[in-house]
Parts: sequence; C-alpha cells; structure tokens
Amino acid sequence: MMPLSRFTVLDLTRVRSGPTCVRQLADWGANVIKVEATDEVDTGKGLGGERHGPDFQHVHRNKRGITINLKSEAGRRLFHRLVEKADVVVENYRPDVKHRLGVDYDTLAAINPRIVLGSISGFGQDGPYAKRPGFDQIAQGMGGLMSVTGLPGQGPVRAGIPVADLTAGLYCALGIMVALLERESTGKGRWVHVSLLEAMIAMMDFQATRWTMKGEVPKQAGNDHPTTIPTGLFQTKDGVVNIAGGGGEMWKRIVAVLGIEEEAKDPDLATDKLRSQNRAKTNAIIQKRMEMRSTDEWVRAFNEAGVPCGPVYSMDQVFADEQVRHLGMAMPVQHPQLGEIQLVRAPMQIQGVECARNPTPERGQHTEEVLREFGLSAEEIAALRNEKAI
Repeated sequence: MMPLSRFTVLDLTRVRSGPTCVRQLADWGANVIKVEATDEVDTGKGLGGERHGPDFQHVHRNKRGITINLKSEAGRRLFHRLVEKADVVVENYRPDVKHRLGVDYDTLAAINPRIVLGSISGFGQDGPYAKRPGFDQIAQGMGGLMSVTGLPGQGPVRAGIPVADLTAGLYCALGIMVALLERESTGKGRWVHVSLLEAMIAMMDFQATRWTMKGEVPKQAGNDHPTTIPTGLFQTKDGVVNIAGGGGEMWKRIVAVLGIEEEAKDPDLATDKLRSQNRAKTNAIIQKRMEMRSTDEWVRAFNEAGVPCGPVYSMDQVFADEQVRHLGMAMPVQHPQLGEIQLVRAPMQIQGVECARNPTPERGQHTEEVLREFGLSAEEIAALRNEKAI
C-alpha cells in the first residue's frame, strides 16, 4: 500500500498546470483516473503535441485512462456516478466552462459532500480577468518574474521553464492534501482553487515583499543576487562557476581561498553594505583571480572552505553528475510501446516508500476496467458506448 492509495482522483486536466497537480498525487499511489474526451484529437496539446513524447509521458504517468463525453447528458450522468465514490476531482477549465459541464463544486458537493474539488485557472475564479485564457508566459509577465529575470537593462525575460504552470500545480496539490486532512475531522470536502497569477506572485517571495513592506521595486540583477554579494557567475580558466557567498564570515573565506588579502583591505570592500554598493569593483577583483584556475579546481577549493560553489551545467551534464546519479533522479519506467524510458522522479524522498513507476495510459485504455470497478455492468457499459458517452 502506498501513502495515497486510499484516495480516488478523477483527473479532468490538460496541458500542464493541472496535470502537474495530479501527478503529485499519482506519484504516491493515489488511484488517479484520467478522463479524456471521446473525440479528443490533439492529445498532446501544449505538451509538444505528441502523446508519446517526453512532456506528455512525464506529466501523465501513474494514471489510468478512460474516455467520457462530458458534453452529452449520458456522459455527465456517468461522471456524476463516478463522483459518488471519488475523493478528489481536479480540473483546469476556464471558470465558466465547469458550470456548463456540471463539474462545479456546488454540483459535485450535492452528489458527494466529501468531494474535494481542485481548480486551476489563469487569473482566479472571479474578478475582472476571470474569463481570460491563462498561459504561463502571461502569468510570468503579470506576476513580476519577467521584470527581474535577465541582465540589467536587457528588458523583460521569460524564465526557461513554465514557472507559473508548475507552481500553480504544486500549490493546488498542497491545497488538496490540506483539504483531505481537514476532511478526516469534519467529514466535509472543500473547493481548492489556485490561479497561475496567484501562484506566480507567491513565488516572487522576497522580491514581492520588498515592495509590499518597503516600497522597493526589484530590478534585473542578471547572475548577481539582488541583495547579497558576492553571489553570481565567474569565468574560470576553462568555464564558469557559481559562487554564493554573502555575509562577513563567508567573505573572509572567499578572500582566503582566492588569496586576495591585500585587495580586500580596500575601504570600499570593508563591509557587506559597501561591497554591495561597489559590486562592480568587488566582482572585478574576484574575477581576476578566478581566471587563473579551472572550474574543477575552484569548485573543490571553495567547497572545502565551506563556500557554496558549483559548476553551471547543460542538461546532459546535470544527469552525468555523480551526485545526481547517486540520487537516482532519472527514473526508469517500462512503457508497453516505447520500452524502457527515463522520466524524472519526484524530488522528495519518503523513507521506506518509492515513487510509483507506471507509464502514461493510452487514451481510454482503462475505460471498461474502471467502470466495472465503479459497479457498472457489461450491459450498462455497452449502452454508454451506443450513446457515444464513452
């Protein structure tokens, strides 16, 4: 038995934010039933356009797949029958769509008061932007991330991963688990809803509270940390390294490793505040020494002195690193058509429990199996097929 195996989740999600949410539950054993439309054509929409591609396989693993035509009356009745025995429903439709399909919280709670509904939208379930289509890059821009990403003066830059999508999914999964915990004492479900915009603003963290508490508008800082120095990228004899060494004690260690005791006597470098005010001079002194040795030599020397330091990897180098290999972040999964594929495992480790390793289902692969488990007879299933409800 896996930690979440007692929970049944009906997954109506598509693209990335919703599937990311559901994957957090599926990875730890929840009985996730992925519901797709009977007439779905672009199954990989927003995920590389390919069902058997890396993106789709990554976000939809550890689920079983069924098809239901929620646009038909028979399909909606069938879905509501599944809701009677389910614990969680997750959707990321635009707010108005869920009402048309009969998957809004009031409708579902009337069928099963214990149901937890997780909803992800672009901008919230109500308000002036509620009906706008949501997209990660739009949320990155409106949530402030693009304004602080990139080199000073470069102009707004998109982050290299869909930060808003991923964090909205993670926050929604956390909210669902909070609601399930509360349900153990109240017996009542909840509606958990998250938007890409809210998630992105929350992920701005200290950059956001620099504004809300002190009225500071954060700017682009490039590879430098916006408030701590020296933190950033430095060229070595054969590449680049990251150094993160803010604070007086860490500065002393950096000075010792680099052998710049004389240069460090400069009054402009006497305190953290002065080093920050004279960032260019501080970085230039460090850079001059960094060019004398290789990346491996500096990484070893700084880490031995207790200064956080590391190389900057391309993705192939990430998975070749000895620590990454030790951690087993590349997870083998056996796919019936693709053979063994390597996916990225869940990052948390729970003692005595392994992340589930089941491949993404084909569309409708488990329809009859799941419906039988929910108590439908062969005759009922055949009738639903005749009605084009499944």
